Amino acid sequence: MARDSVVAHAQEQYVTEMQIEFDVPAEMRDGTVLRADVYRPAGTGPWPVLLSRLPYGKQLPLAVAVLDPLTAARRGFMVVIQDTRGRFASEGEWEPWTHEENDGYDTVRWAAALPGANGSVGMIGASYFGNTQWMAALAKPPELKAIAPVVTWSDPDDGLWTRGGAIELGITAPWTLMMGADALMRRHGADPAALVGSIGSLVQDLDGLAEGGYGELPAGRFPAFARHDLPELGYERSRREPEWARTSRVAGRHDEVDLPTFQVGGWYDIFSQGTLDNFTAMRRAGRSATLIMGPWTHANQQHVIGDVNFGFAANSAFMGMRGPLSGLQFDWFQRTIGHGEALEPDTGKVLLFVMGVNQWREETQWPLSRAVDTDFHLRADGRLTQEPPAVAEQAEEFTYDPMEPVRTTGGALLLTDEFRPGPLDQRDVEARADVLVFTTEPLAEDLEVTGRVKAVLFAATDGPSTDWVARLCDVDEKGVSRNVTDGVVRVRAATPGEAAEHVVDLWSTSIVFRAGHRIRLHVTSSNFPRWDRNLNTGEPEDSATTARVARQQVFHDPARPSRLVLPVVAQA
Repeated sequence: MARDSVVAHAQEQYVTEMQIEFDVPAEMRDGTVLRADVYRPAGTGPWPVLLSRLPYGKQLPLAVAVLDPLTAARRGFMVVIQDTRGRFASEGEWEPWTHEENDGYDTVRWAAALPGANGSVGMIGASYFGNTQWMAALAKPPELKAIAPVVTWSDPDDGLWTRGGAIELGITAPWTLMMGADALMRRHGADPAALVGSIGSLVQDLDGLAEGGYGELPAGRFPAFARHDLPELGYERSRREPEWARTSRVAGRHDEVDLPTFQVGGWYDIFSQGTLDNFTAMRRAGRSATLIMGPWTHANQQHVIGDVNFGFAANSAFMGMRGPLSGLQFDWFQRTIGHGEALEPDTGKVLLFVMGVNQWREETQWPLSRAVDTDFHLRADGRLTQEPPAVAEQAEEFTYDPMEPVRTTGGALLLTDEFRPGPLDQRDVEARADVLVFTTEPLAEDLEVTGRVKAVLFAATDGPSTDWVARLCDVDEKGVSRNVTDGVVRVRAATPGEAAEHVVDLWSTSIVFRAGHRIRLHVTSSNFPRWDRNLNTGEPEDSATTARVARQQVFHDPARPSRLVLPVVAQA
């Protein structure tokens, strides 16, 4: 195997050179060969190993953006970056998640025995290759000592495949199509004409999502996937094969992982709640767990997110004078895997970015025990008050047409590039007749909300099924309303037209609503194409193609007190 020597010109004094082996083979238990690039500091070692297993191409920019081998080598780590099964240089068939537990176990054991390795392995990576860490940890290879997942889900039915029962169409469609490019190259590699045609058709579907492709029906059996015969993200298969869904689910299995974890998320990341849930579950299991939550999105850890500049302290390169995030991760790995033994016990820390005041704050726990759930009641004339209604008030009504849904505008999302994540101006959303808006008076003093947000809606629809979407917004002194967090719940009406209580989970946030600002809540029935449209017919998502317009009602009276519930933290 060819070996290249790369001069790193490191400013650190202890490592100035690195050696690289490309496409090093690792044989899995079934004989399939996966390939990895191996980066070693110059010298004989031994070194602790940092391993990353990803489906996005080990030599593409994303791989080294999460785990920079040069920086790692300067810190005394050996780095292994592997293409997962069926991707790029690795053999086998591409089936998302199916093999990650067994392949993760086999790869950790292989990496720990490589020349120069000291037998201790840590794993690092984001999103899919955050989940490959959890799967390897669940398999319990003895050499795996610590994992550091970034922006990774816990339950795929809470942000990856579905959310509140609605399909996460926004990520499902582009991710599956993008991942299909490598699958088509393998399929048609011996037929250049077929390859050109198939890739061209795939790109056309990918480019056309925002202008209509997202709207193809049925959403639960997305036509573009069938056209290209692609392995889908998981929604369809998880419904057909419930046991298979376990291959990507961490939720409910955390007590099987007896390792320290370093988890990083963002308030505007599509998997923000998953990061928090993974952390809290590990703490409940008595494990050492570290948590960092920035104001970031899934792919942006800078300080300008959406329309808001959170200040340079928010940038992951700075972290409020704590140094770069990668430095904090490497420091943690040196404490947890070191050079064969931990340098010091790791007790786990919590670092939260509090939006509004735009400051990092160190805590010892999540959720915060001092946060108090506080009700803000929906009232007549679009008011939002802490006082509940004392007398009957007229219900709010609107019609929801699935063929004219509310367009996704900001949020914790990962869609095609036409749909920006983060906090965005909501004026176009709030101008729609099918979006109910409830707003407080200007606040007399700052109000901090840190924790999990929910909306309790007493609502009715005239059809057999519909969706309820709720969105929390911050309205500044100039009247600009920007989204903070949101959620959806898909419901079946026991009796059409009859009010029922529905709880919409808006996930978690940390923000100070400043004095003079107002708190606002949206209530509507769609957020498309982030979530697939409920066609209001009650038909299964994998076959529904016909829509009906629904008449919606939201009640706010003493017997049916619809409300927004905010975890309020008293100011010190």
